[in-house]
Parts: sequence; C-alpha cells; structure tokens
Amino acid sequence: MFDRDAIARAVSAHGAVVRVVICAHQGSSPREAGAAMLIWADGQSGTIGGGALELDASHKARAMLAGGTARTEKIALGPSLGQCCGGAVTLGYERFDQTSLAAIPQTGLFARPVSAQASAESPLAIRRAEKAARGEGVVSTRYAQGWLAEPLSPPARPVWIWGAGHVGRALVSVLAPLPGLSLTWIDTAEARFPDSTPPGVTRRIAEAPQTILPEAPKDAEHYILTFSHALDLDLCHRALSHGFAACGLIGSASKWARFRTRLQALGHDPRDISRIVCPIGDPAFGKHPQAIAVSVAAAILAQPFRVSVKETAR
Repeated sequence: MFDRDAIARAVSAHGAVVRVVICAHQGSSPREAGAAMLIWADGQSGTIGGGALELDASHKARAMLAGGTARTEKIALGPSLGQCCGGAVTLGYERFDQTSLAAIPQTGLFARPVSAQASAESPLAIRRAEKAARGEGVVSTRYAQGWLAEPLSPPARPVWIWGAGHVGRALVSVLAPLPGLSLTWIDTAEARFPDSTPPGVTRRIAEAPQTILPEAPKDAEHYILTFSHALDLDLCHRALSHGFAACGLIGSASKWARFRTRLQALGHDPRDISRIVCPIGDPAFGKHPQAIAVSVAAAILAQPFRVSVKETAR
C-alpha cells in the first residue's frame, strides 16, 4: 500500500525523499508488487528485498533527491546483480517534497504515470482498477504501460503505550517499524525515556499520565506497563470509562484478581472489565521484555483491524 502518512513524516524530517516501489515482477522476486522504501540523503526506511538490488536502487534514488521526474526500470535478477532468483522486477522511482504531497489523495486509489514513456491518458487496466475501487471498494496495486495505481493505506491504528520501562521500551522497539500503527508513548518524566525514540513515535510527558487518557481516540489500543500499581489501576479505570478497542495490562494473575475486584467497586460492569487482558503476552514466549513484546506484536498482526483480547491473553 501507499503510505501517505509515512511519506509526509519523512518529508517533514528530511525535506525531500525518493520512494522506490516494486511496480511489478515476473517470476521469483524478493518482495511483492507494492513493496517500497523511502530514501533520503543519509538514511532510508522500508525495504524492497535487500541485497544488491536494494543497494543499487538506493544509489539511484539518492541521485534524484536534488530533482528528477518519476521513472521506471526493469531489472533482471540474475548474474549482473550477483543473484540467482531468475525473475525480474520493474522498479518505480518518485521524488516527493511538500509540494508534491498535495497531489496525493487521502484515501482510495492513487493512480499516476511513473514513466516518461507513459501515455497522457491512463490505460484501460488502470481505469478498470479505479472503477473497481469506486464501485466495489476493491483496491490493489496495478501497473500498466507506465502507469501505477496503488491503494492508500487506511488510517493508522492508534496504539498508546503507558510506561517507558523495560517492557515499554521493548514493545516500542518491536512495534515502531511495523506499518499501519500510530504509536503514542507516555511516561511521567523525560528522564524515563531512552535517549532516542524511533521515527514516527509520539512521546508524551505528563506528571499525572492518567489525566491525558481522555485525549486518546476511542478506538485506541492501550498497553499499560507503568512502574506503579496505583497508576495502572487508575489507567484501567479511566480506559473503561473512556472506551477503547483493546487494552492490555502487565502483571500477574493475582494482580489482575485484585484489580478486577477494585474496578467492580468503582462501578464497572464485569463484562467490560473482562475486555482488559492481564497478563499480556503469550506465556510460552517467556517473561523477557523482548519476548513479551514479540508475542504482543504477533497478536496485533494477527488481528488487522482490532486486537483480539483472547489472542493477546493466550
């Protein structure tokens, strides 16, 4: 998918970026059509499969940063790249800055010419893809005659992580590279965070973090991992009052038994309380912070639209 938000963030941070996308492939390919990476002067995000193909593409992309029109190239994945995949890929190169961002739609299908040889009018295959997107909601990557049509990523899933301790840091490090997530990371003081935060993660500092929970979208997914049981309880109480898509709490079975009793005393329905998962993470993965983070991330990926609390608890 075409991630407009990711490009906007990269442009804001670096001024201009070049997006390299696999428009199409024949035979074996290291990534699927639509796989893309963003390139800027001293870095990149995403991947089109690594190896010599990606290294060569990144060099060509950086040469376009100063200016350049969209173009494509077809590359055989053979001896010239030191590869033996046996297939071929068509790569598209597009430069984006603040001006070109305005031409990107917010939703639906983003269809445009990506080759100097493309016709002025979109080919029939692209028009059919646009019609299917409008009439049936069917959107998929389509490349034809120098035109590329890609579905735009849906709005990112809001994930709020409460606490910058060991598990909070591990969870952010695992979730931050994943597409489609918008991470908000909250703790009580600047010193509790690591020196650097992954790109795209919003840090919030509040002496009383529970007071900003009402600012979360009602479809946010919350992971409560703070240093204080009292704060954890207050966050659970406020989350239940505010509404959420999913909510997980770090802790033991005995901690959760006490919390359930206290939350019922605060007036919450037991059926609502049962939507909070405690402990988070698959016990089979173990209790190492990174293991907990990996198992939580797996549950998130298993449920594209909403975390299944039963899956998270397993």
